Amino acid sequence: MGIVVAGVDLYADVLPIEKAALFSTLTERGRQFVLSHSGVIRLRQGDRLFSAGEKADRFYLLKAGSIRIIRSGEGGDEELARFTPGNIIGDFDFARRAVYDARAEAAEDSALIAFPGPGLAFRQISPEEPFAAAQILLGSILMISDRLKEINKTAAANMSWVEELRRRAYEDPGTGLWKQSFLSDEIDSVLAAPTALIQLKPDRFKVLVDSRGHTVGDEAMVRIAKVLKDAVRRLGRGWPMRFKSNETGLFVPGCDADQAEKAAAALHRGIAALEPAPPANGLPAFCFSATVVWGVWPNDDEKWDSLLCRNYALLLDAWRAGGDRIVRCPAASAPPREILPAREAAP
Repeated sequence: MGIVVAGVDLYADVLPIEKAALFSTLTERGRQFVLSHSGVIRLRQGDRLFSAGEKADRFYLLKAGSIRIIRSGEGGDEELARFTPGNIIGDFDFARRAVYDARAEAAEDSALIAFPGPGLAFRQISPEEPFAAAQILLGSILMISDRLKEINKTAAANMSWVEELRRRAYEDPGTGLWKQSFLSDEIDSVLAAPTALIQLKPDRFKVLVDSRGHTVGDEAMVRIAKVLKDAVRRLGRGWPMRFKSNETGLFVPGCDADQAEKAAAALHRGIAALEPAPPANGLPAFCFSATVVWGVWPNDDEKWDSLLCRNYALLLDAWRAGGDRIVRCPAASAPPREILPAREAAP
C-alpha cells in the first residue's frame, strides 16, 4: 500500500493519465515526464477538490466517482457542470493561468489523477522537459478551441454559460478586450454585411514605456480599452478587440461606412482626451494620440481576410508617417493610398 499524506497516495497508479487526449500526442519522453510528476487524490463524498478564488495550477483526470462544479450566488448554489470518469478537469483554467470562479466537490467517493501532482507546480517542473511542457500548454489551448466549436454547434448561442465560456476563452487578460483569435475562430458566424473594421495604434507608445516603465504602459492599455468598450456600448453592438501588442480596435457587424467613419472619429477623440501621463525622467507630460484606420466589408473588399491584412498594413504605414490621423482603407480595386507625413497630411 502506498504512502498516504492528507488524502494523497504518492505511489498510486497514474498510468491512465497518459491516455488522456491532452497527453496522447506527447513523445515517450514527454509521457514519462507526465507520469513521473503525477499523483492520485482520493476524495470522500462532499470533499472539496478546489475552491473559488484558488489559482488553477493543475489538470485532473477523474478515475472514479463524479465531481460537481458549483458556483455560489445571491440565489444560492448553481451546479455548472458534472464530470464523470475519463473526463479532464481544469484544462481550461490551467491554460489561462486563471483563478477559479467556482468550487469543485465530490458528488460521491472519487479518485483523480493530478498533474502536476500535489506539492508540485508546473512552473517548477517545466524546465526539466521544456519541449513537453510547451506541448502540454499548446494542447490545452487547442482542446479549449475544439470544445468551444462543438458547444457552438450544439447549444443556443444566447445561453449565458455558453457566452461566458466564449468570453473567457477569447478575453485578453490584461485589458478585457477580445483577442484576434476570436475572429479567426468565429468569423463565419459573426460576419454580417456591412461589417466595420476599425483598427487603432497609439502613437509614440514606446516613448511612454521607455520613459515611465511597463506598468504605466499597461495602465495606458487599460484606459485605451475603456475607450473601445465605451464605443461598443454606444453603438449597441460589436466587439472591442486587441489585435497585436498595443494595436486595438473595433469589429462591428451591421455598421455601414457613415457609422464606421463616425466611430473612428470618436475613437480618435477619445484617445486624445485621455489624461496625460505626468512628466518623468526629465521629459514633459505625455499626451496621448492615435492612428486610426477603418474599412467596411464587403464594400471595400469582398474577402474579409484581405480587408483585415490591407487595413492593418495601412495602419502601420500611417503610424510610421507620423500618426495622429484617421485614414480609410481604400477599396480593393482602388490604387494603394499614399500616406503623407503628418505635416503634409490633410486634417
